[in-house]
Amino acid sequence: MTNPIRTLRRTIAATLILTATLSILPALRSPEATAYTYTPRRICDIDWREGRWHVKQLIRCAANHWEVGVRRALYVANRESDFRPRAYNRSSCAKGIFQHLCRYWPKRAYTFGFKDWSAFNARANIIVTMKMVRRYGWSPWGM
Repeated sequence: MTNPIRTLRRTIAATLILTATLSILPALRSPEATAYTYTPRRICDIDWREGRWHVKQLIRCAANHWEVGVRRALYVANRESDFRPRAYNRSSCAKGIFQHLCRYWPKRAYTFGFKDWSAFNARANIIVTMKMVRRYGWSPWGM
């Protein structure tokens, strides 16, 4: 083999290895493995503790902000909890406005910017839900 041919083969091999590596890297970074993302307080700064109307306003704001269907978000929240932040289902251990299951909530809260927040906090529950729906759709709620 002559020297230019050897160089050409090495260049092609290096290019293939680099291309394969770059195409695999996005797959290694799955949505579940994303780092903690902080959600600023100024986004949908509505005091949900003042009552159902305020909870609905928070859902509307978050759904609009994350471009999720407002009507469907309100429908699911009404079906799951009747807009009650303290809603709890003993048989499934589901909590909050959108009834997140106890075993899934900590990871979801961490992934979507509410590390160590309670599922009974309506702001956390609603915003985590809207971010999830934006990424995965309504399938966790059977829709």
